[in-house]
Amino acid sequence: MTFSTETVRKSYTSCRSLTKAARSSFPLSFFLLPRYKRQAMYALYAFMRHTDDLSDNGQPVEIRRESLNRWRKMLVDALEIQSSETNERFSVEKWNSHDDVLGESLLPALAGTVYQFGIPSECLFDVVDGVEMDLEDQRFETFEDLTVYCHRVASAVGLACIRIWGFHGDRAGELARKCGIAMQLTNILRDVKEDLDNGRIYLPLKDFASCGYSVEELERGAVNEGFRRLIELQANRAQQYYHEGACLLGYLEPDGKKIFGMMMSVYHRLLERVRESTQDLLERRIRLSRGEKIRIGIRWMCRTPQRTSLP
Repeated sequence: MTFSTETVRKSYTSCRSLTKAARSSFPLSFFLLPRYKRQAMYALYAFMRHTDDLSDNGQPVEIRRESLNRWRKMLVDALEIQSSETNERFSVEKWNSHDDVLGESLLPALAGTVYQFGIPSECLFDVVDGVEMDLEDQRFETFEDLTVYCHRVASAVGLACIRIWGFHGDRAGELARKCGIAMQLTNILRDVKEDLDNGRIYLPLKDFASCGYSVEELERGAVNEGFRRLIELQANRAQQYYHEGACLLGYLEPDGKKIFGMMMSVYHRLLERVRESTQDLLERRIRLSRGEKIRIGIRWMCRTPQRTSLP
């Protein structure tokens, strides 16, 4: 059996509703895609949003862990239902027995998206594994350790996105991975204070020592030369990943060039804002205004495929 057409249609509606309810400016870029790819991005975003919410909802850690384990099993079931026309192990009653009603409403659309665009299922499971890492207070000894986390929560999403957008060439996957690391490093720098308030430190511990700064200084909000060196080190790494990952633009189909360009431009501008506001990182969350993001989106919307290039 597979999900019925009506079930999938309702599921795409649920995904679009959840995306809009999240009030994130990230989905603004989806309007640069044709409708069927936009719907797929709604399904992917809704999956990521719900997965993140399961891991970060304020409940005790063990309850959140159990929720993620159930979600992982639901994902397995949904993908198996979608991929087999003769699999009788899954009845409608069994599928409707899940206690995660919202998640249940999202997965038929996600499974349909995976099937339609050939998204590797490991991309989705990597995301679940990545957010599960956040159930414990985070400490990464080296930058190499941090990149494992960045791959799971960001690069895996990029690898799924390029399947929807369309690409050619063997290098596209590795370039998408680099872009994911660049964007997640930017998120980490922007969210230093918020993460610290939640008991999480993503900046590599070895970098603290090499920059002459300490975790204790971070915890008491000390902004000094050591802190500035630590942030600059991470920003330089992110900049290098942006520089290398920007080549992905040349491997994307026309549908993907504009949305990728907008996302990269927004995040690269955010990194610049972080560099300009290092003194304030432990006081507030650095962000771009919705108007700035819209202006970037309009610039990319007005570009022809022949003129698309990253700044």
